[in-house]
Amino acid sequence: MTTDKPLRADARRNRDALIAKAREVFDAGDFFDLRFDDFARLAGVGTGTLYRHFPTREALAEAVYHGEVAALCDRARQLQATLPAAEALATFLRGMVDHIEAHEGLARTLATLMADRSGALAEGSRALEQAVTDLVAAAVRDGSVRDDVDAGAVMMALHGIGAAHDRPGWRVEADSVITLVLDGLRSPRAARAANSAYLKEEIIVL
Repeated sequence: MTTDKPLRADARRNRDALIAKAREVFDAGDFFDLRFDDFARLAGVGTGTLYRHFPTREALAEAVYHGEVAALCDRARQLQATLPAAEALATFLRGMVDHIEAHEGLARTLATLMADRSGALAEGSRALEQAVTDLVAAAVRDGSVRDDVDAGAVMMALHGIGAAHDRPGWRVEADSVITLVLDGLRSPRAARAANSAYLKEEIIVL
């Protein structure tokens, strides 16, 4: 439910409980097996409370979706604030593969339920792309990433990874795609530095 004023603490707790329970059901792949009213029982709230916050199943799905996007964007900002730019970008992209693998049921159910809510999906996609844009831009500024590739190409790779989830050996291939993306993003200067460091290690070993 959209509101212009902040929720009371108890109302916020009830709303968060409903979203958390819905997320669990999504991950388990049971979302379509439940009556909508069952979410109230599972979350420990009244049916009226459920409908006040989420009048439809799709509204609840949208709240779960926006929560997922917000968490991923927060993760991107945290990494950018605490790690070198190239490492922050690599960690986020590899973490996205972990997320896709861990929450396959969530992603599939959301995609089905929100097929007719393209505006909500587009809003979330823009927020996530902005988070990736910020990570890429920081790496461009410090010279570790080339400046002629934008975040759109990275997002396309992530979408492709998610869409190919049914392939045998998906996880190994997904990790390989991320490695290719990161190698392709690396600036010539950073690539030379990486090669130089590798050669020094080889000499030491020999």
